[in-house]
Amino acid sequence: MNWQRIRAIAKKDLLEVSRNRAAIVPSLVVPLVFVVVLPLIIIFATGHSGMQTAKTAETVAMLRQNLPATVTSGLAGMSDHQAMVLLMLGYMMAPMFLVLPMMLATIVGADSFAGEKERKTLEALLYTPATDAELFIGKTLAAVVPAVLLAWGSFAVYALVVNLAGYDLMGRIWFPTAQWWPMMLWVTPAIAVMGMAVTVLVSAKVSTFMEANQAAGMLVFLVLALVAGQATGVLYLGTWVAIALGTVFWLVNVGLVTLAVRKFSRSALLSRR
Repeated sequence: MNWQRIRAIAKKDLLEVSRNRAAIVPSLVVPLVFVVVLPLIIIFATGHSGMQTAKTAETVAMLRQNLPATVTSGLAGMSDHQAMVLLMLGYMMAPMFLVLPMMLATIVGADSFAGEKERKTLEALLYTPATDAELFIGKTLAAVVPAVLLAWGSFAVYALVVNLAGYDLMGRIWFPTAQWWPMMLWVTPAIAVMGMAVTVLVSAKVSTFMEANQAAGMLVFLVLALVAGQATGVLYLGTWVAIALGTVFWLVNVGLVTLAVRKFSRSALLSRR
């Protein structure tokens, strides 16, 4: 295994995707919305209005009913505005953050695998001294590592924004809540690998970046299901549930990556154009 070749492949793929506006724009806009826009809207619309709106009270009451006592007990003594900020930004946003690593992993993966077909650069892969395994690892790292780093960086900025903007309302540094740590450190890498593996499998069947990205992007519905499950009380992503969920994702990834490795070869990609 030649790691110099692997790094060169990853670097080349990242350079290619940086030139793709369809890949770069969502990678910049979506984190900005999640990390800055939504927190500020929630904090200033509920915490700095000076009004105990009926809508806020109704939403908090609904969330109280759906969340376990371990969460609602921490709301004792809080106003509806404070409870709204804590519940929305501290709990409900946690599964939404999984969109970020999945999105970037599928974007880079689609550009790296299906994009090679679309740009007619697959022939060059036949003449590179890298093995199929080195090509696969290089392309995988190019998709997964930036996706995880984007999620972690966004999490750090989100924590800063939430604590600074909400300090007057909450009266303390309160974020992150406990379940964010396994979500970021355990589930996030798993979801990035899953996005990449599915993209490899999809790219074997399609010929363009957009087709691969749209098909693999259906995984977002998995994240939306987690959000809906938490909001309705079907599934609360507490610390241990998040660890269990990440473990399930990693086990699924073993199968997906094994299948993706079997499907990936330069000659096979060329024959499926």
